[in-house]
Amino acid sequence: MTTTFPQLLLKHATERPDAPALREKEYGIWQTWSWREAAQTVRHMACGLRALGLARGQNLAFISDNRPHVYMGFLAVQACGAVPIPLYQDAVAAEMMFVMEDAEIAFAFAENQEQVDKLLEVRESVSSIRHIIYDDPRGLRKYDQPGLISTEELLAKGKEWDAQNAGAYDAMIQAVQPEDVSVILYTSGTTGKPKGVCQTHASFGESARGGAQTDKLNASDNVICYLPPAWVGDHLFSFAQWLVAGFTINCPESAATISIDLREIGPSYYFAPPRIFEGMLTSVSIRMEDASPLKQWMYAKAMGVARRVGSDILDGKNVGAIDRLKYQLGNLFIYGPLRNAMGLSRIRVAYTAGAAIGPELFRFFRSIGINLKQLYGQTETCAYVCLQRDGQVELSSVGQAAPGIELKIADNGEVLVKGVSVLKEYYKRPDATAEVMDANGYFHTGDAGVIDASGQLRIIDRAKDVGKTSRGAMFAPNYIENKLKFFPHIKEAVCFGHGKDEVCAFINIDYEAVGNWAERQGLPYGGYVDLASKAKVLELVAECIGQVNADLASEPGMADTQVARFLVLHKELDPDDDELTRTRKVRRNFIADKYGVLIEALYTGKKEQFIETLVKFEDGRTGSVSATLSIVDASIHPAAVKAVA
Repeated sequence: MTTTFPQLLLKHATERPDAPALREKEYGIWQTWSWREAAQTVRHMACGLRALGLARGQNLAFISDNRPHVYMGFLAVQACGAVPIPLYQDAVAAEMMFVMEDAEIAFAFAENQEQVDKLLEVRESVSSIRHIIYDDPRGLRKYDQPGLISTEELLAKGKEWDAQNAGAYDAMIQAVQPEDVSVILYTSGTTGKPKGVCQTHASFGESARGGAQTDKLNASDNVICYLPPAWVGDHLFSFAQWLVAGFTINCPESAATISIDLREIGPSYYFAPPRIFEGMLTSVSIRMEDASPLKQWMYAKAMGVARRVGSDILDGKNVGAIDRLKYQLGNLFIYGPLRNAMGLSRIRVAYTAGAAIGPELFRFFRSIGINLKQLYGQTETCAYVCLQRDGQVELSSVGQAAPGIELKIADNGEVLVKGVSVLKEYYKRPDATAEVMDANGYFHTGDAGVIDASGQLRIIDRAKDVGKTSRGAMFAPNYIENKLKFFPHIKEAVCFGHGKDEVCAFINIDYEAVGNWAERQGLPYGGYVDLASKAKVLELVAECIGQVNADLASEPGMADTQVARFLVLHKELDPDDDELTRTRKVRRNFIADKYGVLIEALYTGKKEQFIETLVKFEDGRTGSVSATLSIVDASIHPAAVKAVA
């Protein structure tokens, strides 16, 4: 990209000043900023920050949900030649402290009183934090700590500074270059301390342009911004592509109203990690379980047709007249109402990334007429390096190389990436940068994959996670876990098997889905621990695992990786307990160490095992939860195909 994001903002404000740029739902009413109003707000924010002393090259932390002032704040910081660093808004103060120290934060933007309180706590240890800008003044009227300033006060200060320093703002924007760092996004820290990924205006801009061109994104599109601003996916889809394509971004009123806001907005372009689509399917499954026998019968018949021809119709392939008529009837009575209930009735293209999506889940959404596609990438590659083109969507692959990207498979099977979206460097970590960038400019992703004859990339698993059983079978835990999580009753799964003679698994039940099922069974329970230990619940999970094992038995080389034994954990895996990252990726090694006694019990033939686990509550307090967990043998199926050598 030969321009920068603040310059793109000015371009839209000049060419289409009255078109809607951002919307936010507040007190039940959608508020709109035009491109002209957005540009004016960014100008005054940038000037206000400069008046406070924000200098070129400095970093400013953002701790907030999706709000217009966050996205305009990114632009204001960039206009100053400084760098925004979004943090996860649900992180506790102790988690923030590392980034604050590492990035030498002197300025921070906080959404509300909750985030201000966290920053004030952090400031007791990180004295460099001088200025805290807050967006929502509720509850902060009597706060008199030094350095606090509201967004409203910042804008007023900026307007005054701008009037006193004619031409200074325009000069600031002109000084910013495409090769300058535009954002620092910290990794989730699955294997250690998070690292700051430095991406430039050019890298994010070109990544956004490649996606916009591929899917023909334009100013008429609508996008809902609901994912954490600290996540690379939100930064690409809600920020970079917004400025490149010029569509409208919409911020929901709150996390609790997202489903309602989604239906009101009716986005044409939608992005969500697999867990969101898993949640949608779980909600559908719960509703159908409560439906009348007639509706259940209609749903089963319609979904049978959808699974058979839905994806082919979506891809424009030839389908028989009878099947096409059946699908149209299904669309009228089942698929259309389903899409509407999920807020996806106007979707032209939807993407998922962040983790591998189970093929069954992928197939479900495409079969009901949602043009769902997979992306593959990482924080270090601006969210994606592969795209699935219309008409070339395969369930088992993540598509072909995106525009400006070169893919290669190393001798050890690792996916290597070179091109426009690759990181500039890790912040203050030349050692870490050298570890992932080779002499030829290829970024080492850490993922194992293969490229087929048509250029489609298939990701097997994280290279470090791929192993072998003692019998020599390839063990890809994430592949098995995604199959397990397709079932609405299973929320999380963690599989073990490297160097072992069989595969075993930890299971987290979906409390809502299983609770609904238990109520219909007349099964009383007194909370998660009680429900997870019920014999009937264990039988339900065993049925799900049995179906997955049947699938694995039918796949080449996978029969020996069927789940032999499992247990249902007594607590949900939680980011607050360091078991998951803030993006809900499994911290596999941490879990293996923490629950070592349970792994030992699975592999030593025990029928049950007592465990007591420390947990962290949202208010910072700690407690413990204990239970005696039953260990269950799963149904193993004979191999249905000849194993691959």
